[in-house]
Amino acid sequence: MGLFTGLLTLPLAPIRGTVWVAEQLAAEAERQMRGEPRRRLIVAERQLELGLITTEEYEVIEEEALAQLEEEEEEMPEWPT
Repeated sequence: MGLFTGLLTLPLAPIRGTVWVAEQLAAEAERQMRGEPRRRLIVAERQLELGLITTEEYEVIEEEALAQLEEEEEEMPEWPT
């Protein structure tokens, strides 16, 4: 970026910074949402091992988590080839 362009776009710097922060927050929120079904599976597996839930309860949790993961996969845009 040249000196002249830099001076002309300087007033836009706070806006660009705000947009960047918003993009980072959205990416982090999406990453956390994708990890939630996996966490539920891990917790349910541990509870099953400790005898806190039955096999049937675990299977219900597993089916719900896998369905949510599949749904999220379908919503994701495909990579261009």
